[in-house]
Amino acid sequence: MLENILVQGDAPVRRAAVHDLVSTLRGHGTVHSPLDPGRADLVSADGRSALAVVEIAGPPRSVPAHYDAIVRGIDDVQKRHPGVRLAHAGDMSLSKAVDEGIQDDMKRAEYFSIPLTLVILLVVFGSLLTAGIPVLLAATTVAGTFGVLGIVGHWVPFNSAGSSIVLLIGIAVSIDYSLFYLRRQREELAAGRSVAEALRTASRTSGHVVAVSGLTVMLCVAGLLFTGLDNFKGLTAGTFIVVGLAVTASVTVLPAMLSVLGHRTRTRGRTTSRVWNAVALRVVRRPLLWGGAAALALIVMTLPAFGMRLQDAAVTDSLPRDVPVVDAALRMQEAFPGSPSPAQVVLWEKEPGALDAPAVRTAVESLHPTTTARSGDIVIARVPLAHFGRGEQANRALLELRHEVDALELDGVGHAVAGKTAVAYDFTQMIEDRAPLVYGFVLILAFLLLAVAFRSVAVPLISILLNLLSIGAAYGVLTWGFQDGHLGRALDFVPYGAITSWLPLFMFVILFGLSMDYHIFILSRIRERRTADATAAEAIVTGIGNGSGVVTSAATIMIARSASSPSCPPSSTR
Repeated sequence: MLENILVQGDAPVRRAAVHDLVSTLRGHGTVHSPLDPGRADLVSADGRSALAVVEIAGPPRSVPAHYDAIVRGIDDVQKRHPGVRLAHAGDMSLSKAVDEGIQDDMKRAEYFSIPLTLVILLVVFGSLLTAGIPVLLAATTVAGTFGVLGIVGHWVPFNSAGSSIVLLIGIAVSIDYSLFYLRRQREELAAGRSVAEALRTASRTSGHVVAVSGLTVMLCVAGLLFTGLDNFKGLTAGTFIVVGLAVTASVTVLPAMLSVLGHRTRTRGRTTSRVWNAVALRVVRRPLLWGGAAALALIVMTLPAFGMRLQDAAVTDSLPRDVPVVDAALRMQEAFPGSPSPAQVVLWEKEPGALDAPAVRTAVESLHPTTTARSGDIVIARVPLAHFGRGEQANRALLELRHEVDALELDGVGHAVAGKTAVAYDFTQMIEDRAPLVYGFVLILAFLLLAVAFRSVAVPLISILLNLLSIGAAYGVLTWGFQDGHLGRALDFVPYGAITSWLPLFMFVILFGLSMDYHIFILSRIRERRTADATAAEAIVTGIGNGSGVVTSAATIMIARSASSPSCPPSSTR
């Protein structure tokens, strides 16, 4: 791993600072100094800046200790040479900056999300006791999930940043399922049923819906495995565990708690939403008008999505400049283009001794690497790209370098170009190539599950169409608001002209799974009324009036949770 140190100041004091850096950091890695013979490339074109490059020493286990010592050494040198500016950025410091940002946001989520959820549930139920039940189940479900992930993580790769997504999904589905169950039990108690009768009815209806919904979410998320990317394996495992625990708790622990509490969870108010009841009445009277208007609105909202561009954010895109390493990386880019995160040209022997050929050494030198290292039959040359980051210019520079390396045609030597820009580019390309498989799997699976659950072909087709319209609208808002930056001022962010590459695919899987939850819940209520000899219109109005309040409450909590959750995305390309 490399750490780059930018040294800025007048030539005499800058030279003294570089000498001090070399002597201070020598024990923690190989230092490439602008004072070394033939290293004029480490002095900027305007002569005002110099770059020292440290190859951190030792095996991976010792790298963190050496890195910490290097940071302390840079601080000590800065104190001894106040006339120069020292700033460092590199592989480890940039990754640490993102991790620290995520950890800070995770703490914010821990402080605000649970209290905020409790307040919303208090408004929904009007009872602190009843509102506390979903929160308790959600908290224990999430805690249990992270405990299991601590074990599973030994075998399945799990990006630490993925914790934010598992936390969000875990609380969302736990509260959704609790709401489904609690609302039905309260309806039955309000209708004069005994506690035992109310629980039996809730288990037969809402309990069944919870089991089907949980299975739907888990299988939809399994579609991510078709990408073939290890990063999604961890997220899939985390989602499987948290949803499975949420379902298990909702059909076992929750009924037991409600049995103990008895009539203390009973509501004194209405269990039917007047607002949604009125909406449903109006819609069933003129379904083509209202349905067509809603579909048209969703189609219009979808239109910006056709201009969506996928690109992972670089650290300098996702963190503000007042973060020291981000400021250092931007200053380095100005003075030494591509130096904050150079490409890695990897050469390996296909035939013994091939790397020792003079032609290979000449070829490596022609790439003008910052550093070159050899370990056995592998050579790694770090070559700065013309543009730092992950935008279109950086991608073009990467493809030009790959074309240049391909043109070397070295006998007996294999080659590849890696690095942060390369990984981000290849990651995006792989997602774009595999996305149709994921979409197809989820759509076919959703159709089969709904067809079996409702013994109908029309119901799953209409449900899937509505899901696609709503997800398309979400894509359109995402593109308009974040890629194009129309929400930048309101949400206090600077757009970088693209959407994180993994986000649309992950959104599709999660939104499809969660919206299927809501469809199954409401459709189950409608079917229940229809089998009780209600007319179609009566069943629709009653089912929506009884079920949509729960769905609205769950969606409100989901939105509130998202607003208080980590803002840094779990990049799979760090």
